[in-house]
Parts: sequence; structure tokens; C-alpha cells
Amino acid sequence: MVIETTKEMVGKVYEASRERLAVVRERLGRPLTLAEKVLFGHLADPAGQEFERGEATLALRPDRVAMQDATAQMAILQFMQADRDETAVPTTVHCDHLLLAHKGADFDKAHALDVNKEVYNFLSTAAARYQMGFWQPGSGIIHQIVLENYAFPGGLIIGTDSHTPNGGGLGMVACGVGGADAVDVMVGMNWEVKHPKLIGVKLTGKLNGWTAPKDVILKLLGILTVKGGTNAIIEYFGEGTRALSCTGKATITNMGAELGATTSIFPYDERMAMYLKATGRSELAGMADGATDLLTADPEVAANPAEYYDQIVEIDLSTLEPHLVGPHSPDIAHPVSQMAADVDREGYPAELTAALIGSCTNSSYEDICRATDVAKQAQANGLKMKTTLWVSPGSELIYNTIKRDGQLAELESIGATVLTNACGPCIGQWQRDDIKEGDVNSIVTSFNRNFKKRADGNPMTNAFIGSPEVVMAYGLAGTLKFNPLTDSITNEAGEEIKLAAPGVADELPPSGFVTAAEGYQAPPADATNVSVEISPASDRLARLEPFSAWDGQDYLGLPLLIKALGKCTTDHISMAGPWLKFRGHLDNISNNMLIGAVNAFTEQTNSVRNIETGEYGAVPATARDYKARGLRWVVVGDENYGEGSSREHAAMEPRHLGCAAVIVRSFARIHETNLKKQGILPLTFVDPADYDLVQEGDRFDLTQLAALAPDSQVGCTLHHQDGTTDSFALAHTMTHEQIDWFKAGSALNKIKSANG
Repeated sequence: MVIETTKEMVGKVYEASRERLAVVRERLGRPLTLAEKVLFGHLADPAGQEFERGEATLALRPDRVAMQDATAQMAILQFMQADRDETAVPTTVHCDHLLLAHKGADFDKAHALDVNKEVYNFLSTAAARYQMGFWQPGSGIIHQIVLENYAFPGGLIIGTDSHTPNGGGLGMVACGVGGADAVDVMVGMNWEVKHPKLIGVKLTGKLNGWTAPKDVILKLLGILTVKGGTNAIIEYFGEGTRALSCTGKATITNMGAELGATTSIFPYDERMAMYLKATGRSELAGMADGATDLLTADPEVAANPAEYYDQIVEIDLSTLEPHLVGPHSPDIAHPVSQMAADVDREGYPAELTAALIGSCTNSSYEDICRATDVAKQAQANGLKMKTTLWVSPGSELIYNTIKRDGQLAELESIGATVLTNACGPCIGQWQRDDIKEGDVNSIVTSFNRNFKKRADGNPMTNAFIGSPEVVMAYGLAGTLKFNPLTDSITNEAGEEIKLAAPGVADELPPSGFVTAAEGYQAPPADATNVSVEISPASDRLARLEPFSAWDGQDYLGLPLLIKALGKCTTDHISMAGPWLKFRGHLDNISNNMLIGAVNAFTEQTNSVRNIETGEYGAVPATARDYKARGLRWVVVGDENYGEGSSREHAAMEPRHLGCAAVIVRSFARIHETNLKKQGILPLTFVDPADYDLVQEGDRFDLTQLAALAPDSQVGCTLHHQDGTTDSFALAHTMTHEQIDWFKAGSALNKIKSANG
């Protein structure tokens, strides 16, 4: 076990938090929620901070930064421009995204080490050069590694992956950010975030039967939707929180990212203490036991929650039913008792082709144990999987432990292909040999996202998300028209077998974890002789060139590149899957820019009209043509634009190819921030109906830019091709500091100018 979150570090965090909270309590004169305690305990200036929820911008001092290998490439390339010798806070890099799932752990890892050698070498040497910890390929998924080694109650961590909130299961504020935000913290600057509103989720009762922690967040997604948590923190409270294991809590907070939430958090309790002790951090458990005033909400909050939360949702764990969500969006919620009827009503393909267990959301020891319980029942009753079965252990720690304790053998005995300890199919790194693109099929997963093409690149794959044990049951049944609560499955002998709900699983291994961390590379004591090499001929890595500063003029005559129709996630803006190989080469990966967005005028993807030539072409090619002509351009989008991943490539690619502004009905939080960081104007229609005024072939005048200030508006005039015009106002959420980023050309340019 690698323990870099030390007793001394945590002690300093608790001491500083007490000092800051004393200032805040005197100013506010009221009790505080848990989320407020952790946030305000990390304020850069508690005496001068403004506190209006949903309006003010918090300036915070995070304790740690974590980066996964796909996003770390661009973040490190940006950090290298800051001319620093080491990161200002403890930082780690985790190689979990670039491993393709295909034939199994051994083959897939060897293949990844071969094809990604150049990138891994870059990340390894850069980590050593700048004093970062480095987790090698196969060591585990970033969020599982963070929970096992670095997370601690009351801490504040940011990570360049949207599911960083996994750490909320251990009582910390853990937020997904873009790489430029991470760079700010790595160079010693504050991290700025809009003061989130607070959604309180009261849990009562206790889970039973087939219902799992995963069903809490699936139920909540059905209630709040994928944008219901935007610019809010989900804070769980009530006696039901103590009925959930630490890793079960992490499952729930991890998938809070699908709500659009800034993060999610649980109060500290004995289940967290058990997990800390089991992962070699007994000292931290003792410290947390002595700091419960910092790690739980004030008593008045639970007594009168309506006074302290902006919204309250109640969920009774005792009556909660297992759910599946999907397809194509994680907020289309189906209780399993309604699934068969929903299949008939919606016309979903009922036959299942694959069942996938694991991911950063559901690969804990407890998860694997409950899935194995179902596998054992299948073995004992002559049932066989009717789908392929894929298992992704979350970390080396989990893999080695379930191998020792027998769960791995049980899963393999019913046909499971065990993959590397990595993200794999969850983020599109899955090579399927059983279907081809265009084949209509359904799959069940224990993952967190299910956008079109997300898992296997096939837009006709309908992905449904559930808990690991429910996924296993559906894989045995082979059909979505199955209810594990009531239905039976016919075995090869013609017998009707009804699966029993998994028994109470060990949330922690009785014999302890197998804790050897062979995949960890600690930073060297002396990094002065470490060289970070980037070949000029590489097609995967390229040093960055600074973006140009704003010239002080209004934007006039900007062509419309694309008007996106409906859901436009970061997967639509910058796909993952095979494109991950170019995450360190901005120009090459820009060839995937917006190729998944649906053109509102034709309802086709990757086909837009070039205003200059009148011809239709690919989106990136059209953008490159405009750039070659010296033209900046505009993107128009719908609601919750940029939902999904924290990947800043979805902002850097448009900036690289000439985007001046993105104008939408509403933004997802992280993507809006990423656009600001790269010097793109993120604007919203004051009247959402003005979206409908935008026509194919329009040119945009964006005016009043010299008067940009917090809460100001930007003027917009559309010049239609028939000679008519429409004018309306656009809003923005930029602070003074963020306006300076725009003027400088990017936040990184501003950092460099400040350094002289």
C-alpha cells in the first residue's frame, strides 16, 4: 500500500479548517452543513469571501490533484509552459484510460504497453521531473486508487476526470475539473468554482434483497435528471447513510457526476473508519474520530434541513426497488418490476448480448462478492450465461484480493473474461468481435454512462446501467424482460430456477486486502537530471503553442459552424474510444471535433454547410477552412451543453480550430469552465427561444465586448442569408478573473504573464 496522505498532512488540513471555519461562523452566524464545512475550511480568504449560493465564486485551496492518463497529457503539457520545477500540491498520474479491452487482462495489458509506450514514457518521465506520483498501467482506475490511498474525510481534492466525486464516499469534497483548473492548483494558485447550491438527500431505512447502493443514485437520477444537480452539491444525511458501506457510498457519489453535480458527499461514520483501517490508514481513522465536528453537519441541520438546503429529496432504502437506467441517458430510470412493460412500450431490443461488471463506479470488494453470489447460484443450479460476461476489477488491490479469496475463479468458471484493472469498456475502450457497427443490440453494465457509442462505438447499442448483481442476473436471463425479484430462469435440464437475492456480502475482506502496490512509481529524490522527451515527429504528443490574445475588438461577421440539436455531450464534442490515442496531440485530436453533434438543420452528424463555399463537409474540415481564411466562428447548442466528461479537449479543440464563442440555452458546469479557461466566450441566450432564430448560413456580430464585466450582457445580431437580421441579448457568468483569461487568450496565458 502506498500511503502519501500522511498523518501530518491531514493534521494540518484539520487545523487550518478549524481556523477558517471560526472566521466563517462569526461572519455567517448560523449552523453549517457538512459540504459547507469542507468548502469553507479550504477558503483562500475566509474573511473576504462572498457567500451567495449560486452566484458567488469560491476561491479554494485544494489538498491534492489527481489526473488520469488521457487528460493528464494535455494538463502536463500546459503545466510545462508554466516553468515550474515541481507541483505546488501532492499530485498523481494514473494510467487507466488507454488500455483497450479485447481478449483479457494479460493480452490487453501487453498490447497497451506496446502501442502506448511513447505516451506512458512521457507521463512517467514528466511525473518524475515534476515530483508527481505515477501509477503504471494495470495498477487500477484513478478513483479506486484515490479512495484506497489518498482520500480522507474532510479533504478537498480535484481531479481531471468527471467521476472524481467518488471520493465523497470517504467524506471529502472531490471535484472533477478540466486540466487547466488542475494546472492552476499545481502552480500554487487558487481553484475557483461557483458557490454551489445544496441539495440534501435524506436516506432512511436499510437496503435489503436485490437492492444495492447503486440503486440510490439510479433512483435519484430519475428524480433530478442529468442537469438537476448542475452547480450544486448533493449532501446525503439521515440514519440511512450509516447503513451503507464506504465503497457503497462511493458508488453513489461517483455517479453524482451524471446529475451534473459539482460533487456529492456523505458524513463521516464508522463504516468509513473501517475502510480507512482496512486500507492501512488506522492513524487517519483515529484523527477523523477526533474531528467529527468537522466531518458531519451541525445538529441543527438534521433537525431543520429545510432551513439549510436549497432542495430536499427523501429516499427510503427499505422500500427502494432495484433499477436499470437507459438507454442513451443515465436518467431514464426503470424499476426492474416495470422493465418488461417499458421494453414493449419503447421498443427496446429485449435480447441482451453482453453483461459488464466493474468500472470506477462498481468494482469494490463488496460489489464483486455480491456478483459472485449470483454466479455461485448459477453454477449450483445448472444455469449458464446467455451473454458474454466481462469483469473489470477496479485496482490491483481488488484483483489480488479476489484472486486469493476465490471470487475471481468463480466468475471465470461461468465464462467471465477478466480485463485489466482499468476503465476499458466504460470509456469506450472495448473491441467487440461479436457485433459490427449498425447492429441493433442491448447490453447491461454496472458503469456510470450510457451515451450512444459510449461503450463500443456502435450507435445502435442500447446500454442499460444497474448494480453488479442485477447485471449478473440479467446476463443469466439473457433478456431485458426479466424481473429478478419475481421471475425464474430455465436451466438446461428444463428446471425453473429462481435466483435468490445475494446474501449480506463482506464489505471488506475478512483476511485483509492483498496490499502489494507493484504498479506505483514514487517521484525521485532528485529530478534535476530527468528529461521529458517529446519527439517532433510524434503523432501522439506535441508541445503546445499559446493561443492568441483578444485584439480588443467586437467579433463581427463570424460564420456559424454548427447548430447542435438536443443532447450534445463531451462525447459528441470530442469522442473517446479510438481517439484517446491523440489526447496529447491537439492538432490531431481536433479531427474529431463535434463529429458526433447532430446538425439541427439536417439532423445528420459530421456534415455542415460551409458559408464560404456553400458546400457540405465534415465539421473539423469546415472549421479548418474557416481558420485558413482567417475567420473565427461560432457554435450554437441546446440545453446542458457539454454534459458528461471533464475532458478539456472539448474546449481546446474548438479554440485551436478558431472558435470564438459557444452560445447555448444552458451549459454543464465543467465544460463551461473549460471554455473560459481556453479563451472562448461561453454565452447563453437570455431568452432560450432565441435559439430558434439561428438559421443555417448565419453570420454573427457579437458586440459590447469591451464592456465585459460580471453580470453584463453581450449583444448579438444574426445576419441571415436572405438579408434580414435578428438581434437579442446574451448572458455570461464570467468573473473579473475569467474576463482577464478571455482578454489574455487563455487562463494559461494569464498565468505566464503573471510569472513575468
